[in-house]
Amino acid sequence: MNFHELINVATLLGKALLENGAEIYRVEESVERMALAYGAKEVDVYAVPTTILVTITTQDDECLSKAKRIHTRSTNLDKVERLNDLSRRIVMNKPSLNTVRDELSTILNRPIYSLNMQIFAYALTSSTFTLFFGGNIKDALCAIFIGACIKFIGHLMDKLKTNPFFKTIILSGLTALLALMAVSLHLGDHVDKMIIGTVMNLVPGVAITNSVRDIIAGDFIAGQTKMTEAILTATCIAIGTGVILSVYPF
Repeated sequence: MNFHELINVATLLGKALLENGAEIYRVEESVERMALAYGAKEVDVYAVPTTILVTITTQDDECLSKAKRIHTRSTNLDKVERLNDLSRRIVMNKPSLNTVRDELSTILNRPIYSLNMQIFAYALTSSTFTLFFGGNIKDALCAIFIGACIKFIGHLMDKLKTNPFFKTIILSGLTALLALMAVSLHLGDHVDKMIIGTVMNLVPGVAITNSVRDIIAGDFIAGQTKMTEAILTATCIAIGTGVILSVYPF
């Protein structure tokens, strides 16, 4: 067994899981089981949201270590599910490392939903949440337009590699501005319902859930990191909407 190649592929698997929003315990467990399945004597994996460190001890007591920095993170549960399935098949069938690397590449290069589909999802989510929180049909129709706008602007900001916290401030501020303009033009009736319904697209619900799960699992550093990120994101939403609401000439 080429343990140098093993640690490279195992680290890539862990990195892929981290980048797509998997829980920390699942990342560490997947990498550890993969390395042990291919004959490693001992495996130690340390993962936090921004770094993964893997150390493998071979049957000859040679110690190999590899670290990967995580620069971008998102939530893609489809890729997480496929990576978990690959991890289980690795343990059961032990395919060649070249096969594993090829499957990893295939999963990571899977096309995501088109921009038009994402805009539709944002618009639909915004309108339905607006109705859920007590808005009327006029508010929901306005929220469709607002949700589509913030997704399109967010897509442009992603292309410019905008800081995610600054992006959240801009998008939440734009949401408040468009909602206020809709009411001023008598297109909608309830500013608060449209704002709340639309910013639900920006609320870090998955990050909060995963941070609590990591803390419960004993991964305190990872859990606190994710919780801090979620709190900062929520603060940015408040800043963006608050500034516009305070300066808009009613």
